[in-house]
Amino acid sequence: MSAADSLRVRAVDETRELPLAPADLAAANTSMLTDFLAKRGLALNTRCGGRGLCSGCLVEIERAGGKHEQARACRMPLAEAVGAAAKNAVISIPSRSLLKQQPSVVDDFRVNIPMARDPLVAGARYGAAVDVGTTTVAVIVCDFENGKVLTRASAFNAQIRFGEDVLTRIQYCCTNGAPAVRELQHALMTETIQPLIEKACARAGIAKGDVGAIAIAGNTTMQHLAAGVDPAPLGAHPFTPAFLEHRVYSAEALGLAWRGLPVHLLPGLSSYVGADLTAGLIATGLVYEDGPSLLVDVGTNGEIIAKTGNRIVGCATAAGPAFEGAGLSCGMRAARGAIERVRMNVNAGGAFEMRLDVIGSGENGAPLKPIGMCGSAYIDFLWEARRAGLLMPNGRFAPREKLPEGVCVEVDEHGKKFRIHEHGASEPLWISEMDVVKLLQAKAAIGAGICTLLDVLGIKARDIKRLYLAGGFGMHLSLEHAIGCGLLPGFAPEQIEVVGNTSLGGAYLAMNDSSLLDEMETARKRFEAVELNLHPNFEDAYIDNLMLE
Repeated sequence: MSAADSLRVRAVDETRELPLAPADLAAANTSMLTDFLAKRGLALNTRCGGRGLCSGCLVEIERAGGKHEQARACRMPLAEAVGAAAKNAVISIPSRSLLKQQPSVVDDFRVNIPMARDPLVAGARYGAAVDVGTTTVAVIVCDFENGKVLTRASAFNAQIRFGEDVLTRIQYCCTNGAPAVRELQHALMTETIQPLIEKACARAGIAKGDVGAIAIAGNTTMQHLAAGVDPAPLGAHPFTPAFLEHRVYSAEALGLAWRGLPVHLLPGLSSYVGADLTAGLIATGLVYEDGPSLLVDVGTNGEIIAKTGNRIVGCATAAGPAFEGAGLSCGMRAARGAIERVRMNVNAGGAFEMRLDVIGSGENGAPLKPIGMCGSAYIDFLWEARRAGLLMPNGRFAPREKLPEGVCVEVDEHGKKFRIHEHGASEPLWISEMDVVKLLQAKAAIGAGICTLLDVLGIKARDIKRLYLAGGFGMHLSLEHAIGCGLLPGFAPEQIEVVGNTSLGGAYLAMNDSSLLDEMETARKRFEAVELNLHPNFEDAYIDNLMLE
């Protein structure tokens, strides 16, 4: 094959010839190199959302004659790479640019209710519970005889190459129809869930054929794609799901390599409050409480449920992927090399001091140079920077003359930016005012969603007996900072219980105690979805929550 028909790519000491299909060449002027590489298993670290604001996706173009030049792959049209390939150039991908960090997936969960020994399949010995997140997927295998979790496995959702969030994947289905639905189902079921269950079984020392049932919980879009059902109607008003009820499929019908194995898709609550929250209602025990209680799952789609008496209401907020680091100058997921904690102080002499905690360590325990920042660190930053005088209530950086001594704030073509670390893994790390704007929008969406649900029920934050904080983001969050910056407005730390991956916990419970499926269906029928855009007080609550006060 000639160079003009392929790209020669070097990654992890291996050189590969990646064929260029006619469709690639037809879109070469509008498609970026990152898109081409991602579809061939070489996803790059586009932590700034592909806006060319970070160096996460740097590649080297090694031209004939020994000339090398660097380029941001997210801003490099495929046509340029094809032109270089025609001149025998090699595209070299540094290890730090490959999205090879292990996902930080929370597969721990708190179960607040007892369960019966009544598995989904009578006589089966083992079962697999699956939490399908938009970004990550977690699996546990358990022994039905005693309910013991034998092993766990997790990975990125392979659908991520089609888009970071739910709406992008829905749009992909709208644009490309049934073939896109099949592609996304294959990426989830065959490329992600199948190998994860096999890995978990191997770790537990059992044959994959010994698995007798699978229970899956995810948001409504993920449940549709798992079933191979087009989610396109979820992307346009009136946002009607094809199904919400509990469904059972044979494994082979979903692209899994088992015959006759039942796969249970847990019931969802509404178009944007999915089975992951239904599972959480059960795992936390909230569904059985008189309340008032809240379940808050902070993710790309912040999902919130409130209950008082027999009334269950809920909503989804468009928080966006900022808390996962996407679209931010030095944002990344929680993984080795990520800054996870930020502490700031102005000492008695008026000098600025800052301490950062980075996930992982180097040889002999030496601290790592950070690659970027994860969501928990950004929440720390909002509160700490406001408290230290770096940020004003509107999220803008204070004027230079009012900044503490030793603070480095510069101005570039995108506006002001604060240097969070002088010597990152490849270059200094910065937080821009635009990053702060996105963070404020994300935290305002969650905060306003909570305020709106409380308003619907006629209660205040102080009335809540228990706020269950679910998901991986909540596990690493400073509650003090989350409350202080307004992510959880008006609450006190003693009201909050961090419960981990309640989606996985609820799937685990349903797998072991089939009667809980009826409880989930009952909750689904009682659930009232609150459309935030139609609530008269939501806009005011959102604007109020944009401030740092």
